[in-house]
Amino acid sequence: MQAHRVGPWLAAAIGLAVVAPAWAQAPDAAERARRIHASLIGIDSHIDTLQRVLNGGEDISRRTGRGHVDLPRLKDAGMVAPYFALWVPTFYTGSEAVRRTLQLRDAMQSVLDAHPDQIELATTAADVERIAGAGRIAAVLTLEGGHQIADDLAVLRMYHRLGIRSMTLTHFRHNNWADASTDRPVHDGLTDFGRQVVREMNRLGMIVDISHVSDKTFYDTLAVTTKPVIASHSSCRALSDVPRNMSDDMIRALARNGGVIGINFGAGFVSAKDAAALRQRIGAAVATEPDLVGHDLDEFARADYLKEYGEMKPSAATLDDAVAHIVHAVKLAGVDHVGIGSDWDGINMVPKGLEDVSKMPALTAALLQRGFSDEDVRKILGGNHLRVLREVTGK
Repeated sequence: MQAHRVGPWLAAAIGLAVVAPAWAQAPDAAERARRIHASLIGIDSHIDTLQRVLNGGEDISRRTGRGHVDLPRLKDAGMVAPYFALWVPTFYTGSEAVRRTLQLRDAMQSVLDAHPDQIELATTAADVERIAGAGRIAAVLTLEGGHQIADDLAVLRMYHRLGIRSMTLTHFRHNNWADASTDRPVHDGLTDFGRQVVREMNRLGMIVDISHVSDKTFYDTLAVTTKPVIASHSSCRALSDVPRNMSDDMIRALARNGGVIGINFGAGFVSAKDAAALRQRIGAAVATEPDLVGHDLDEFARADYLKEYGEMKPSAATLDDAVAHIVHAVKLAGVDHVGIGSDWDGINMVPKGLEDVSKMPALTAALLQRGFSDEDVRKILGGNHLRVLREVTGK
């Protein structure tokens, strides 16, 4: 544009734009975060909130003031497509593990049936978009431990028919076909049956989740799978050296597979200062083996959960520690392969500034302050997990 065509008011405005500081040219990070969360389809790839429903009889349709998650807080934060974990402790085995899984699925159904105006089951990415677009929570269901199929692919297929769309291959202990990261190895990774499990999950359209597995199981899984996998709730071993976290090489390999790492917010996962307490807690969990069945075992599990997770323990971790793991993973894998897997209601030490799901906008503001674009943040907060769900389910 020629100079003589610029009016004096416009020239003055251009001059101001040149000299104005950055904060005057764009909304601050907190306001940008608020705008993002107001229209976000946020996906958290692992929450344990069903334990509060089953073990504590809590009504999560209301703002409870307890725990890390309820439906109103999820909606307010824009984290409207959480993966609800059907977590069965590894001291449930065989048919007992299947029975407990069905109890959790029933607990989920009770929430779905009682509050159709707030929440609906989602089994595909299209479901997530439709349900979230209608202003409701899209519940994606996942199993937390391959022991829950009782070494039977027919049980796996029935879980799929019940709407479950993801499964971690192990939990704290190895099962009969895969080694866990926190137990002594007995299989050298995946067995032949373990490979069949991965192939069947690929065929069915279930996401293979490699959080909790040993390093060798992880690499064996990548050698078998034909679809992207996720680490639903793991962080970076380079920053906090616990076996449940992923090494740099594993994070790079996950990206080559097209998968996503969901950063875990547990204090020991994100802060080296809290890692020893986490390792001790996991060791105690691995050693727990009550000689009980049926109702007595259920009562033991209920009391154990409420004792372990009913009250938060003090920690050294901060929101900045969680951000550091996201930044580290993005540097290794690229922004298309990093997500959120908070482990809310399955952790008992949380970072200061990330005390529950309502604090998610503060995490977003911190990412924006570190130079992430709005588009980058939307990918991390849900877009990447939505892509994997679509690629695995085909819808």
